[in-house]
Amino acid sequence: MNRLSSRLLALLVSIPCVSWAQESSTQSAAEATIRKGVDAYVEAFNSHNAKRVADMWSPDAVYVNRITGEEVVGRDAIAKQFETLFASQKDAKLNVNVESVRLLSPNVAVEQGTAKFILPQAEPEETEYTAVYVQREGKWLLDRVTEQEPEEIPSHYDQLKILEWMVGKWVDQDDSVRIETECHWAKSQNFLIRSFTIAAGDRFDISGMQVIGWDAASKKIRSWTFDSQGGFAEATWTHRKDRWFIHNKGVLSDGRTAAMVNVMKPVDANTFTWQTIERTAGGELLPNIDEVVVVRE
Repeated sequence: MNRLSSRLLALLVSIPCVSWAQESSTQSAAEATIRKGVDAYVEAFNSHNAKRVADMWSPDAVYVNRITGEEVVGRDAIAKQFETLFASQKDAKLNVNVESVRLLSPNVAVEQGTAKFILPQAEPEETEYTAVYVQREGKWLLDRVTEQEPEEIPSHYDQLKILEWMVGKWVDQDDSVRIETECHWAKSQNFLIRSFTIAAGDRFDISGMQVIGWDAASKKIRSWTFDSQGGFAEATWTHRKDRWFIHNKGVLSDGRTAAMVNVMKPVDANTFTWQTIERTAGGELLPNIDEVVVVRE
């Protein structure tokens, strides 16, 4: 490759890098300015300064009154809307959490986040919003804001809270074996996660994980268990009087099918008992495991 070709190749390679760096720098500067403007907007709102709030909107901006649903166009009309709001809601406060700011063009940006409208003696009203900004005369101004109620993440906590007593660390130990379990809620409280380890003396033997959830189709509590040896099982949970009966069916690491019923009985906040009955492996009936006492660590 001659010197001219090398220089041309270097130039072609460097052009996208320079462009990317410039875009990145412009994005960062715009985002910093807009985030700073959000802080100023919240401060003006919470001090009930309608003029300062309206000055942060573009002259022909569109504002939708979050209470009446009325659409107002223009900075002067927006100022009057806020004057009315602050006169009727003298203790109103605003809290904003900016989640992202994206630059769509050198003069247009989009901000997304959540806003809380706070009044004393009332639950905060939370909305998710999208704000469109335009840059005019070196200033980023609000041009349009749309709001919607935040999407509720479904939770089966009500169906699973009966098992909340299991949350924490537990130990079952005798002279030869120590079994440790730990249980915690998954995000949104749709599942309980239990991990366990079994050690004999100084030797670590097996570990595993169990996921407990609500089956909305069958209207039952179910669980799925996996161990470090390659075995797995699924189960249904039934509550009778003061005990839980957990009917397990699964496959052992060697391929044999297995089944058992685990019986759990909460005794108090720091104690429960555990027993395993009706054990089979590969079609062969196995002895029951006697009841043991498990204590909170």
